[in-house]
Amino acid sequence: MAIIIGLATILSTFLGGLFAIRFKDKLHLILGFSAGAVIGVAFFDLLPESLELVSNSYDIKLGTLFIAIGFVAYMMLDRFASLHNHGHDNCENPRHNSKLGAGALIFHSFLDGLGIGLAFKVSPAVGWVVAAAVLAHDFSDGINTVSIVLRDKADRRQALKWLIADALAPALGVTVSLLFTVSQTTLGFVLAIFTGLFLYIGASDLIPESHHHHPTAWTTIMTIIGILALYGAIRLAL
Repeated sequence: MAIIIGLATILSTFLGGLFAIRFKDKLHLILGFSAGAVIGVAFFDLLPESLELVSNSYDIKLGTLFIAIGFVAYMMLDRFASLHNHGHDNCENPRHNSKLGAGALIFHSFLDGLGIGLAFKVSPAVGWVVAAAVLAHDFSDGINTVSIVLRDKADRRQALKWLIADALAPALGVTVSLLFTVSQTTLGFVLAIFTGLFLYIGASDLIPESHHHHPTAWTTIMTIIGILALYGAIRLAL
C-alpha cells in the first residue's frame, strides 16, 4: 500500500507542476487548501501520535524538543535555499538560485516519501493520514519546483526535467523506508520531527505564499477547509 501511495505522490507532484504552468491565477486557492491540510495533519495526527510513542520510554518533553528540532531544521533549509518562488521580492541572496532551490525541494520530497513509509509502520491509519497531507503538499511542491526554475527564465523543457525529478523523489523515499525497521520509540521521534517540519511548511511557507499575490477572504476560507478536511479524515480513520 505504501508503494501505491508513493506512486500517487508522483502523480500529485507532476499535476502540481503542470497546474503551475497553465493555471497561474488559481494557485492561491490550491496553496491555501494545502496549507490547511499540512497544518491539520501536524496538529491532529502527528503531534498526538509522536508524543504517545515517545512517552512509552521517555519524558514527553523530549518529544516536544524533537518537534522544535524539526521546525528549526526546515527553517534553516528554507533560509539556505529558497524552497518557494519569490521572484517578485527582488531577492539578492546568491544562495536562492533556481538549481539550489529546486534541488532542496527534491530532497524535501524524498523525506516526505520516507515519512509516509515510516508512518505506515506505526499503523495503517497513521500512514493514510500522513499520506493525505503529503499528497496535498506534493501538489504545491510541483507548483514551487516549476515556479523556481521558470523564475530564472528557463524554458519549459528544463522545468519539466526538474519536475520529473521532484515527482520521483517521494516514491524513492517510500521505497527506502521499506529496507529497514526502527523501534516504536524511534518512530515517535521521527514523527515528532515531521510534526515540526509540517508546522513550518504550513504556517511559514504555504500560508504566506498563498496570500502573496491574492490576500483574499477565499484564500483564508480554503485554508480553514483544508484544516477541517484533515480533521474529518483523521476522525474517520480512528
